[in-house]
Amino acid sequence: MDASVWIVNIAVLASVLGTDLGRRKIGTMRLLRPAIVAAVIVPLYVKHPATSGNGLLLELAGAALGLLLGLAAAALLKVRRDAGDGLIYTHSGYAYAALWTVVIGARLLFVYGSNHWFNDQLGRWMVQHQIGVNALTDALVVMAIAMLLGRTGTLAAKRHAAVTGHVVTEPAARPTQVAH
Repeated sequence: MDASVWIVNIAVLASVLGTDLGRRKIGTMRLLRPAIVAAVIVPLYVKHPATSGNGLLLELAGAALGLLLGLAAAALLKVRRDAGDGLIYTHSGYAYAALWTVVIGARLLFVYGSNHWFNDQLGRWMVQHQIGVNALTDALVVMAIAMLLGRTGTLAAKRHAAVTGHVVTEPAARPTQVAH
């Protein structure tokens, strides 16, 4: 495995945790940024996608798993409309951060293990199933991007529901009273 898997995964983790933890406004750029990241990463790191056989199946499986994980992550993002300013926010915490960290950590651990712990076994498996290194690398990159886009697509749908009034509205923040 080359550095592309490391770079993509660390970039995705930093981007997601940096923009999603805590209470965050859902603006246009928050929804566009992952699409921009995907538009940059995919052509840079997915150079020779498999177009048939088991390599294609592996890449599609990576995309499907990434999408499912993105949906799971989105389920941990609570969307609320603030009654005070009318803006729509997400709330996320430790569970959300843990899910992203565990998934990306597992992918990076697999990459490390494929180079240091189970290189021979993985090589035999790839030969036996006629899967090239590029297909395996692409599957991991596509999984990361699909997770990011799955989360973002769901977030856009939740934002739309909030705009149309189909989510909980938080009460306006009350001014702090000072005891006399």
